[in-house]
Amino acid sequence: MPSTMEDVLTHEAKANGVEKLMSNGINHLQVQDTYILPPSERPRLSEVSYSESIPVVDLQDLDGPNRTRVVQEICLACEEDGFFQILNHGVPEATMKSMMGIAKEFFEMPVEDRACLYSEDTNQRVRLSTSFNISKEKVLNWRDYLLHPCHPLEEFIGSWPEKPAAYREIAGNYAAEMRALILRLMAAVSEALGLDSDYLNRIFGKHSQLMDIMYYPPCPNPDITLGTPRHSDARGITVLMQGNVSGLQVLRNGKWVAVEPIPNAFVVNMGDQLQVVSNGRFRSVEHRAVTNTSTARISIPTFYGPSEEAFIAPAESLVDEQHPALYKGFKFGEFMKIFWGQELKNKTVLDHFKIEYPENNGK
Repeated sequence: MPSTMEDVLTHEAKANGVEKLMSNGINHLQVQDTYILPPSERPRLSEVSYSESIPVVDLQDLDGPNRTRVVQEICLACEEDGFFQILNHGVPEATMKSMMGIAKEFFEMPVEDRACLYSEDTNQRVRLSTSFNISKEKVLNWRDYLLHPCHPLEEFIGSWPEKPAAYREIAGNYAAEMRALILRLMAAVSEALGLDSDYLNRIFGKHSQLMDIMYYPPCPNPDITLGTPRHSDARGITVLMQGNVSGLQVLRNGKWVAVEPIPNAFVVNMGDQLQVVSNGRFRSVEHRAVTNTSTARISIPTFYGPSEEAFIAPAESLVDEQHPALYKGFKFGEFMKIFWGQELKNKTVLDHFKIEYPENNGK
C-alpha cells in the first residue's frame, strides 16, 4: 500500500493536472492563495438571508384539469424570482437517491481511477475538472465537477465513466427521467409566455442536455472562498438536485437568499436563453454556491437548452412598440463560444447580444 496520497498520484496523473482536484485529499486541507477571493468578492455569509425563500410549485396537477393554475404559478415564479422548487414532479425517489449515491461513490474512488477523465479543455465533452476555466480565472473555485452530455443518450452513454461499475446504468436512468421532466416544464413555460406549448421544443432544434456533478469538499474558511461564483446559467432551463446540504444561494432584490433543501424536491431556474426568448419577461437570475467547514456537498444540475445550430431570438409575439426587442438573434453555438472563453462571472455573455436604444426609446 502506498504510504501517502502523494505516492498514489502517478506521474501521468500529475502531468494531466489531477493534483489540482479538490477531491484528491490534498488541496482542501488549507485555503491556498489561488482560492482566496479579494475582499470585495467574498461571500459575506453573515449577510445572507435564511428567512426568505424562493417559490415552491406543486406539479401534481400539471397534467390535469388544474393545469392553467399550475402554469400561472410557474409564470409568476419565472417573472419575479427566476427560481422555484418543484414537488410531485414524477421522478421516482429511488432514482434520485441512486443518482446521488453513485455520484458520491465516484468522488470517493481512488484518484487514479478518475485520472483518465481529467481535462482543462472546455471543448472536451466528457471531463473531470475543477473550478470553471482554469486558464482564465485569477481565483479558483472550491469544487470539482464531472460534466458530460446526455442527449441523445444512446450517442453519449458509451463515453461516460466506466467506474463505478453501475454509473452508466444509474446515471442513464436519471438522465432519461430528467429529460422527460424538463420537456413537461418546457411546455408549461411556453404556455406561461402565451406561446404554443411546443414553442421551446421546436426552436431548441435537436436539443442539448448536460449533467454536471459538482463536488464541494469541506473548506477551512468558507468566508474567503466560493464553491461556484455568482453567475447566470447559459442554457434554457436548469433542474438541480441539491441533496440535503445547503449551499445554493440566489440573488434576490440585491440580497443573497439561501435556498434550503426540501426532501425529494428539485430546484428549477431559467437560463439566459429563456431571458432572450421571453424578451426579458422571464429572468435568468444570478446565483452562487458557498462552502462549509464540516460536510462535503454534492449537487447535480441538469442543463437543458438548444443545440448549437439553433437560432435564439425574442419570440415575435412578445415584441411590439411597447416592448421592443431587447436582444438580437444569434446561433446558440455563438453564445456558448463566448461563454466558455471567459470566467464564470455575472451575466456578461448576455451583454454581447443586447440591443442598445436611444434614451427614452425602448428599454
